[in-house]
Amino acid sequence: MSTTQANKIDIIKAQTSKINEVDFENLSFGSVFTDHLMECDFTNGEWQQPVIKPYAPFLLDPSARVFHYGQAIFEGMKAYKDDQDAVWLFRPDENYKRFNNSAVRMAMPEVPEDVFMDGLNELLKLDEAWIKKGKGNTLYIRPFMVATGHGVIANPSDDYKFMIILSPAKSYYSGEVKVLIAEHFSRAANGGIGAAKAAGNYAAQFYPTSLANKKGFQQVIWTDDATHTKLEEAGTMNVFFRINDTLFTAPISERILDGITRKSIIDMAKKEGIEVEVRPVLVSELVEASKNGTLKEIFGAGTAAVINPIIGFSYQDVYHELPKIENSYASQLKDKLTNIQHKLAEDTFGWTVKV
Repeated sequence: MSTTQANKIDIIKAQTSKINEVDFENLSFGSVFTDHLMECDFTNGEWQQPVIKPYAPFLLDPSARVFHYGQAIFEGMKAYKDDQDAVWLFRPDENYKRFNNSAVRMAMPEVPEDVFMDGLNELLKLDEAWIKKGKGNTLYIRPFMVATGHGVIANPSDDYKFMIILSPAKSYYSGEVKVLIAEHFSRAANGGIGAAKAAGNYAAQFYPTSLANKKGFQQVIWTDDATHTKLEEAGTMNVFFRINDTLFTAPISERILDGITRKSIIDMAKKEGIEVEVRPVLVSELVEASKNGTLKEIFGAGTAAVINPIIGFSYQDVYHELPKIENSYASQLKDKLTNIQHKLAEDTFGWTVKV
């Protein structure tokens, strides 16, 4: 291994690369990782020297607070390579801001911008060969932080580890998606941590989603915890509903994640002349719109999947099939958004940042 330093980041290069062992045409999302990772420890009340080093497991004390009290947060981002081999990020400032908002909510230290951004940039430069050109090819970026302080007393940790790992990716979801509207389970509650990208939020979804899977549904549309009458998120994504020619989506709140793809879709739709209403959407509205034929589309929106059309939903044991329409809002907006991300169209919003 060779060691260098860039922008106060120690870089330890892997002796060999495993890139030639990877079939980039047949990637299972989030299962293959690049040659290097970035890490930075928080200890004695201070952030230490960041380091980029070969991807490998690391040791934690069995009493590390992350195992016992769940102090763990993460982000989801992507890098793209254009036809001129330049590497781009999409709205990374929003991911950085949301990461630290999550840290504050989970009583964890905020990560300095130079550690997050400079570390990410140096890591991407080192593993640039893993980013393939062509629309649909991306490099998924997973920044995360866990509590590493030892001891099982129920207090916030004193020590933390911040890391960034990279995974080449294609599509997150494949095939048709049917959803079950939740009548009992909730993703988050008022006063809780639904607006944070906390690991526990996702763990809590697994059981009700598995019940939906057994009934033949791929995902759950979550409803509010108090009344189960308001539609909130779809699986791990924000969700949009097209009734007639208007797009509806729930406002962000303590229960709903401030999705970066979500806010981008809202801005793009408005620019395209599509009417958008950000307000609570009732289950009864959706059922009625399905019955009278005004419900045209439902789609999820998130970093991993970008936009994922939903072909039907079930509520109170009644299945509602959505119409098949050409030139859907989902397909239009996904095409426009991915064209911007891959630098195939002009970025009039100023969302893309060159590495």
